Amino acid sequence: MRARSVALRVLSAAVTLVFVLVFNFFLFRAVGDPKKDLARNPHLTLEGQQAVIHQRGLDQSLWVQFVRYLTQTVRGDLGSSFANGEPVSHVLWQALPNTLILVGIGTVLASIIGPWIGMIAGWHRGRARDHLLTQGSVVLYSMPEFWLGMLLISLFAVAWPILPTGLQATPGSTATGFDHLWDVGYHAVLPILTVTLSLLAQYTVNMRSAVIDVLHEDYILTARAIGLAPLQVRRRHVVPNALLPVVTVIGLQFGLVLGGVITIEAVFSWPGLGQLTLQAIDSKDYPVLQGLFLLTSLMVIVFNLLTDLLYGRLDPRIGD
Repeated sequence: MRARSVALRVLSAAVTLVFVLVFNFFLFRAVGDPKKDLARNPHLTLEGQQAVIHQRGLDQSLWVQFVRYLTQTVRGDLGSSFANGEPVSHVLWQALPNTLILVGIGTVLASIIGPWIGMIAGWHRGRARDHLLTQGSVVLYSMPEFWLGMLLISLFAVAWPILPTGLQATPGSTATGFDHLWDVGYHAVLPILTVTLSLLAQYTVNMRSAVIDVLHEDYILTARAIGLAPLQVRRRHVVPNALLPVVTVIGLQFGLVLGGVITIEAVFSWPGLGQLTLQAIDSKDYPVLQGLFLLTSLMVIVFNLLTDLLYGRLDPRIGD
């Protein structure tokens, strides 16, 4: 990919981020007035409310607030939470690793299993194996994440109680070191499985469609005509070319899943960004909601950019 093409993509991502910053500021002032919400707080006296409003610059003009918001955001200061007064960046940093555990492991597993299943279905298109795998993937794809999570809880935590129903660790546990990691991993099995299955279905369907499209290309017919074995045709020509559009979907989905994991974390009471979002909405904690919106938007922009650059690397024609 040419340097000019890379620069244009980076510039486009930067412009999108600037738009998100501006939109993020006005969005949460359009849906509510922070000063009125502070006034409803029974734990704050009138003097306390005025002090908090002045400290956070809410008594200044909208333009002054906007400039202050941009300046603080550029410095990495996302303000402080209305609920507990902690820095928003600290609150996000505490929740982010827990969400990345679910999204990261779930995406890796789905990225390995989904395309593999899709390749088998596409290679055997029209046969019983294809119908079974495709119909199963469609069922999973059409199933909401929260419903899938509840089904897994009903199966593996109620009907066959081998896994916990939720939380990140055993309540009251004092385990440390490897024992603590084992406990967290044990509790993470069902949430990760839910993320994996919800993503796997889409990757399977996309890979199957890509394989079927590639099988009709002239170079596949040529490879077969010169006597290459079916396994060689599949490994050398079908899979590498069919993976190109699937790689794009995987890259784009990784950023979006961060925002879509809210329901999964709610079902399993997993203390990540999704659970934090629900708590912030319930308490009308606008600084935390602003920080969450900015973080998830930034992740989507970054992964869109990386996917775009990777696709250009895999297919040099994109960068021309």
